[in-house]
Amino acid sequence: MWIYEKKLQYPVRVSKCDPHMAKLLIEQYGGADGELAAALRYLNQRYTIPDKVIGLLTDIGTEELAHLEMIATMVYKLTKDATTEQLKAAGLDQHYVNHDKALHYNNAAGVPWTATYIQAKGDPIADLYEDIAAEEKARATYQWLINMTDDTDLQDSLKFLREREVIHSLRFREAVEILKSEQGAKKVF
Repeated sequence: MWIYEKKLQYPVRVSKCDPHMAKLLIEQYGGADGELAAALRYLNQRYTIPDKVIGLLTDIGTEELAHLEMIATMVYKLTKDATTEQLKAAGLDQHYVNHDKALHYNNAAGVPWTATYIQAKGDPIADLYEDIAAEEKARATYQWLINMTDDTDLQDSLKFLREREVIHSLRFREAVEILKSEQGAKKVF
């Protein structure tokens, strides 16, 4: 059973209309290391992961959906008052022609999201290392996004997301250790 609170996981505020920053943020919406890919990766991997860590993948996968909602809100707020001239200047003219100001699952360069972004090997240790790498790539992207804006309100929300990626990486590392110690205990010498 799912319980959805009708509020964002963390407040999203922006100080100004900034379509260029919105274009960059779309990377975390539909890019290879973005929130959609992470959510689907973890929620898919949970079916072949040992019971000891299945809840972790469920929890983090659903939290990534909350992050997707935050990114969507940021993009909306950064573009809601933008003129077509501002959208064009930001390189969002092709997006506008296809989607108006609606979000679409693509990366910052406009390349559509693809299921090839999702990895699931079926080997718990391999999958968890993939998840650690995904979280670290997302952390790095959030840092670079923070560096690209002078909007302190937006930076605040991005810093929250960056720190959640760090926590997720740590939880996945702990899960690896749990599974490795379990495998070691089963070895017969």
